[in-house]
Formats: sequence, C-alpha cells, structure tokens
Amino acid sequence: MKKKVLVTGADGFIGSHLVEALLEQGYDVKAFVYYNSFNSWGWLDTLPKEKLKQIEVFSGDIRDPNGVRESMKGIDIVFHLAALIAIPFSYHSPDSYIDTNIKGTLNVLQAARDLGTERILVTSTSEVYGTAQYVPIDELHPYQGQSPYSATKIGADRLAESFYRSFNMPITIVRPFNTFGPRQSARAVIPTIITQLLSGETEIKLGSLTPTRDFNFVKDTVQGFIEIAKCDNTIGEEINIATQDEISIGRLAEE
Repeated sequence: MKKKVLVTGADGFIGSHLVEALLEQGYDVKAFVYYNSFNSWGWLDTLPKEKLKQIEVFSGDIRDPNGVRESMKGIDIVFHLAALIAIPFSYHSPDSYIDTNIKGTLNVLQAARDLGTERILVTSTSEVYGTAQYVPIDELHPYQGQSPYSATKIGADRLAESFYRSFNMPITIVRPFNTFGPRQSARAVIPTIITQLLSGETEIKLGSLTPTRDFNFVKDTVQGFIEIAKCDNTIGEEINIATQDEISIGRLAEE
C-alpha cells in the first residue's frame, strides 16, 4: 500500500518541492497549507493542474492543535516544515515565532503521539548553530540562540528530542543547510546576485564577502528528507543535510 504522508508548510519554498518529489515517487500526499482569506495555496498555486488534482490540500493553522490533529488522521509519515523563518522579523515580533515554531511543533508531536503516527520528521535549520565555532559544522556543534528565530528552532528541536526520549516516538530531526533553487525568497543571497546581474548592474552590492555557506540545491534537499524517512536507523537522530563544502559569498558572486 502507498504510504499516506502529510507535509506541513507545503505552500513554502522547500515544502512545495517536497510535495512534488513525493508525488513523483508514488506517495499519497496531503499538503497542509496556511489558511488565508485570499484562498492562496502559496507555491502550490504554481503547480500544473494535473499535479494539484493528485494532492489533498488541507488549509489550516499550525498554531491550532485541533486543526493539526484533524489533518494528521490516517497519516503514516509527517514531514513537518511549517515555520516562520525570516530572521529580521523575529527581532521585533518574537511572540509569533514562539507560537508558530515551538507551539506548532508541539501540536504536531502531541497529535502524533495520540494517533500513533509511524514516522515524524521535524525540520530544523543550520541557524541553530549560530556563528560557526569550527568547520565543517557537524551534529555535535554547540547550539547558539543568535536570533529569536534560531532560539525558537532550538526549542522546537529539543521538544522533538524530549518526545523521542520520553515516549519512544519515531522522530528524526532533519537539519537542511543553505537551500537554494526555484521559488526561493528574493531576499536570499543567490537570487540577490542574479537579480542585480539581470538588471544590468556593473557592481554587485552584497555587504561582507567573507562569510562562508554550505549550499544545497532544493531538489537534493528534499531527496534527503525522503531518504531519511525511508530509513529506520535515522529514528532518534539529528541529521544535517549538507555537502561539507563551504564557499564564501565573494567566491559565490564570482561564480
């Protein structure tokens, strides 16, 4: 039988690509999108109609435990990607990050515990490590709450760990590093470089050129999610999806 999977944050950059990849690999996909008065499904709106017909779309709010529980009934695997992610916004509105990133994750974990969900993948971020104390960053690197956003993601990760340790739940923490590709926010560094070049700029404005990043193409990132979900040995683990190759912003711009 086909596995029934739920993708929270399916309307976002990585989530929408994950939905497509799961469909292509034969999964029965339910997409949890953020309810809004515009009846928008985010990036899912850009998918071909024949793909959309194969997806069960659930409009809800990850902050609402009742809606989350309803969406998870009959689900085998949950890919939990729903989150607020913009770092600058978290500086002046941290409450919304706590409600979405921490409470939202708790809602998924509680529902999974009650429903006996087969697998839960909780999405983390490389931001939980803050400024690197050593490279390459591995899963043993200390956590640093460098922004309210990163602090809430650390909190969500540790909640997930506690449910694994306390209730023996089949949880994996999946930590993508810098993902890039179609549908990425225009604020990100690669789209920033490309849009300046396309507009005919002869000098690229980027700020500091020395920081380094580990970039992963979005289709590789989502395949990492799927492979982790297939493997029982990843239960109880925190796994970085990364290449272990660093590139400076300056060199990236040159390429």
